Amino acid sequence: MTDMNKNKTGYIVTGLGAAVTGVGAVIGGSVGAGIAGFGLAHVVLGVLDNFRPTTRR
Repeated sequence: MTDMNKNKTGYIVTGLGAAVTGVGAVIGGSVGAGIAGFGLAHVVLGVLDNFRPTTRR
């Protein structure tokens, strides 16, 4: 198993979080700030998922 397959979920969550953060920045205002914060939380969770140790099966 390669490293890319091992951490695919973390990369997907990080990428989607970045996209949502961008949408929140474009919307602006208090609603946009909430959307951007939601996206930034997903970026953090995705990065943390990449550093999580894997278990062997």
